[in-house]
Amino acid sequence: MDLILPDLGLLFWTGIVFCCLLFLLAKFAWKPILNAVNAREQKISEALDLAAKTQAEMKALKAENDQILKEARAERDAILKEAKEAANHMIEDAKSKSKVEAQKIVESARLNINSEKAAAIAEIKTHVATLAVEIAEKVVRGELASDEKQKALAEKLAGDIQMN
Repeated sequence: MDLILPDLGLLFWTGIVFCCLLFLLAKFAWKPILNAVNAREQKISEALDLAAKTQAEMKALKAENDQILKEARAERDAILKEAKEAANHMIEDAKSKSKVEAQKIVESARLNINSEKAAAIAEIKTHVATLAVEIAEKVVRGELASDEKQKALAEKLAGDIQMN
């Protein structure tokens, strides 16, 4: 029972030692310990605030990066669209130029054909005229082979001249 009910002297000395220890701790150790705990609490609070600010900045940066990526994609799409339009325009220009060139070539060939045709027709006409003159000459020679026929023709021509 000595353990459950301590002696009065032991209680007295234990109380005095406790009060002295409490006084010494309050005088010399309590303020530095509280200051250290408060400083640590302030540092932890500042670290939490900094972490919250950093997290907010990270969210803002991520949103900004997403916006920049979206703008870059839109710009890329616009550039690709412009490139396709430019390529289509260049192809259409090349097609129209080739059509114009083809039309010029066809027209030039047509003009050459027409000029060659006209030259061939003129040559055929001169050749036909030459043949007609030769045939007429042969016919006239055949008819005027005798003197009687020549005299009759001369009289006929003279009669035609007098009538005019």
